Amino acid sequence: MPEDLCAERPLFGGAIVSTFPLRFQDVSNIRQVPDHQEVFVDPARDESLIFELLDLKTDVADQGSATWFLQDLANEQDAEGTMVLEQSGVFEADGLRCRSSPAIITTAVGQMAISKGRQGREAQNIVKVYLANLRLKDVATDVLITAYEPMLINPLSETAATVGAGLPVPAAQSGCLPMADVFKSAVTSFKVNDWSLFGAVA
Repeated sequence: MPEDLCAERPLFGGAIVSTFPLRFQDVSNIRQVPDHQEVFVDPARDESLIFELLDLKTDVADQGSATWFLQDLANEQDAEGTMVLEQSGVFEADGLRCRSSPAIITTAVGQMAISKGRQGREAQNIVKVYLANLRLKDVATDVLITAYEPMLINPLSETAATVGAGLPVPAAQSGCLPMADVFKSAVTSFKVNDWSLFGAVA
């Protein structure tokens, strides 16, 4: 088992908690992050984990909602060659409920070519994206948990300077928890401590 220390991390001022490796640093310590997001990154591997709170998209069906958000993300990031590699069915998270309805969870995994920041298409990296949509209907919120794992680093990407171009070193070889497991841990340990974050009275 890789020596990758995990800990429960406070999100949104501690109103939410989730468990994932300590190597993921809080980006808000470096730059401004929108209030509805919590962004964590491991700069040594260019892997990132993002928690996002959105208004519930009532026009998106539960079945396949994660895939819808994955495609939406790809459009937003001007991605190319987006492929959905897998998608889950609909699960109910009984332990995650504000009032009567348990959270509805769907997940999807995709692959896309995206550039960093303001870099152009010539600097695109091939990235695997894991996305979970936790639908908290009692508080009209779609929670997105998104994990990014670079599969191929473009030599022109700004990432190449720190991580190196080409294929990244496999996580296990680096003593790190593979991104699929980081994602799984973040999703399964996601817990709301204070529902008033959503303006709801629990």
